[in-house]
Amino acid sequence: MEDKKKISIVCFSGDFDKAIAVFTIASGAAAVGYEVNLFFTFWGFNIIKKKKGRSFVGKGILARVFNFLMGGFKNLPLSRLNFGGISPKLMTYMMKKRNVATLNELIQASIDLGVNFYACEMSMIILGTKLTDFIPQIKEVLGVAKFLEIARGGEIIFIS
Repeated sequence: MEDKKKISIVCFSGDFDKAIAVFTIASGAAAVGYEVNLFFTFWGFNIIKKKKGRSFVGKGILARVFNFLMGGFKNLPLSRLNFGGISPKLMTYMMKKRNVATLNELIQASIDLGVNFYACEMSMIILGTKLTDFIPQIKEVLGVAKFLEIARGGEIIFIS
């Protein structure tokens, strides 16, 4: 019997186009039977925060201000040619016009296909966040050692 194929993706980036890459790979791999693990860290937290806009989450004034400045899901910039924040809206429009799954649809497909979502413990400590600050699909808060244990035997991709 063949072992189940596995892919684990470290999502370090909070860029719109890189989030599309994360969830395109995740949903595609899950659709063809891979076990998929997503590990969100630092800027990647913007994708999984419960509050989608700018918000003062976190413990302590510095953490709260830093989390506010990070922006949240509604403020994910394009990694290049962001044009003051309009590019993600234009990209979403073009995706819809060409019948390509949008970021929101890719995220929902990943959830529906059983992709595992994890949050980085160290990043949470630094940013003063807690599990309740994130979407309910976060399965667990992990340190690097535990993530590597879960990822063992599969491919690891780092998207930054």
